[in-house]
Amino acid sequence: MSENHRTDRLPRANDRDTRAVGRPLTVADVLALPVVAAGLPRVVTGEDRLDRPVRWVHITELTDPASFLKGGELVLTTGVPLPQEPAGVRRYVAELADVGAAALVIELVRRYHRPPEALIRACRSRGLPLVTLSRDVNFLEVTQVVHTLILGEQMEAMRRTQQIHETCTALTLRGAAPEDVVRAAAEMSGHTVVLENLVHQAMICEPADRGVEIALADWERRSRATPSGEHTDVAGPEGWLVTPVEYQGERWGRVVMLPGPPPAPGGRTPDHVPAFGSEDVTVLERVAMALTIARLIHPTPWERRAHRGALRDIAEQRHRSPDAARARAAALGLPTEDSRFLALLVDTRAREETEELEGRMVHELRMAAVPALVGELAPGRLGALLSLRPSQPWRPPVERLSRTALTLDERAVVSVGAEVTDLRHISRSFREATRVAEAALPGSPGKSFHELSDIGLRQLLHALREDVRVQSYVERQLGPLMEHDTRHGTDLLPTLRHYLDAAGNKTSAARRGDLSRQTLYQRLHTIERLLGCDLESGERRAELHVALMALDVARMG
Repeated sequence: MSENHRTDRLPRANDRDTRAVGRPLTVADVLALPVVAAGLPRVVTGEDRLDRPVRWVHITELTDPASFLKGGELVLTTGVPLPQEPAGVRRYVAELADVGAAALVIELVRRYHRPPEALIRACRSRGLPLVTLSRDVNFLEVTQVVHTLILGEQMEAMRRTQQIHETCTALTLRGAAPEDVVRAAAEMSGHTVVLENLVHQAMICEPADRGVEIALADWERRSRATPSGEHTDVAGPEGWLVTPVEYQGERWGRVVMLPGPPPAPGGRTPDHVPAFGSEDVTVLERVAMALTIARLIHPTPWERRAHRGALRDIAEQRHRSPDAARARAAALGLPTEDSRFLALLVDTRAREETEELEGRMVHELRMAAVPALVGELAPGRLGALLSLRPSQPWRPPVERLSRTALTLDERAVVSVGAEVTDLRHISRSFREATRVAEAALPGSPGKSFHELSDIGLRQLLHALREDVRVQSYVERQLGPLMEHDTRHGTDLLPTLRHYLDAAGNKTSAARRGDLSRQTLYQRLHTIERLLGCDLESGERRAELHVALMALDVARMG
């Protein structure tokens, strides 16, 4: 060990590493430092274990250095105290390995010019990285540089922990929604974070390093294989970091942090490198507290919030991919395999009853054993995505839901889209149900719900009633009659209606209007004069009939 260098200098800028924030200093990081690289380090054993974290550096010339170690130390030695006999070397290495030393670095300048074979065999058998230095290195300088970096990292960790506390406090003070809290957890940790309830349904998922379809794939099975404890812990075959979430003194669910993505084919994730650090634990525990408070601020059942969010994303195709939509729906308990799907909409003017109706719809579907996502898609509009078994008819549950909706609001309009066999096509069913809802006439007798086959000309005109082109058409066709009736107090428009309803049969039209045939003829002649048309023309009568229907639906509002 050279003594001809100053040992009191601070680390140079190029002594500092470029590690990711929050990652502990590793053996590989230390070997890359200029002060160590100057000794031309060569890794003799343990090449696959250089990612071991270095907690401290220990210089020793003792034959039993392990008694002064606590684990995680990078041991520096000139090799002078190594035992001569192989058994002593094995014991020396075994003690270092048992205490958890990060690596053994031996300088080949004084006693040895190449590492003893007994030392190599012992380190290889115990999985202890052995590194040789072929040039003189100032061990004290190495110690100072590494310890400065470690202490700096510890100070940085304290600063980041304070930031975590401040972030979670700010979320709580502004009454953040649970989605915001979980999103913040994913951003602070860099891990995927999932909030689930007691029946292992994923309410909220914020993916960080993977897509939703990967994070939530086969969620319930994987979640049930991961036990819950009373405190934050790593559990399950995948090594999830989990912590409980409580509400009013009882456990409501848990928040889960997933480890990073699996290594590339042929890669290896060493057992001694933890997937999570102390900061991740801090994030998860503080987020669990923030979620508990958020549950008090936002009392609407979070299952309902989750269903609403998922339903909107699926109906509007806001997912990144069909697989993501399937994974999210399945994680909420909706069967997505070997099923048929149907979109249902309920439009109600009693908006103050929307929440009650939503709850009743959920109850009715559970009673009918129909898995579904139910939620408000827009003010005054509730939606439901039904998952049906291959042989299960859809009309009975739809009838049941329709009766429930009409009980609360007799003018509610219930519409359904076409069945689809793949969830990725369900947005088409929602679009169809929307078109049916726009065309359906409120309070239609004999129909508790509407489907596409119910939409005729009158319903189509009802859907287009606010279109200025339709309104202009009505005015062009019927405006002169309505103006004449207004100025002169006549009934030409009703007379035209009777005539058209009678398909041009004058005798039937006179009877419908309680008019004499002569009076009817006079009125029809006046109508033809005002409109400049021949009422004997079938095409002209069709045009006027459409205009009358459009006028009727416009007046219905």
